[in-house]
Amino acid sequence: QVQLQESGTGLLKPSQTLFLTCTVSGDSITRITSYWTWIRQSPGKGLEWMGAMDEDGNLFYNPSLKSRTAVSRDTAKNQFSLQFASVTPEDTTTYYCARDLGGGGVDYWGKGIRVTVSS
Repeated sequence: QVQLQESGTGLLKPSQTLFLTCTVSGDSITRITSYWTWIRQSPGKGLEWMGAMDEDGNLFYNPSLKSRTAVSRDTAKNQFSLQFASVTPEDTTTYYCARDLGGGGVDYWGKGIRVTVSS
């Protein structure tokens, strides 16, 4: 079974950079046609797609968040990561990593990690 697990610092101050890591088991982040994805809850918007990396390392970002977002990976550890800069209290929400095969939709999710931004 494919499993994904988010980890990172969930308590931040305004202006800091969020850094989260997703550890994948039961699959490879270099699997053909796979997209390794970051999604968050967004009040008034539901789930908000942030960005993704495919099996070759190609990057895709939500244009509304692109200036603040960077996705990277460590293939040796079968992990991918999110950096999200200049956080504000409005970024307080739950963040998820997920797998999407062939662009057909997410089939596996991490359980999510709660991120709180406050001064």
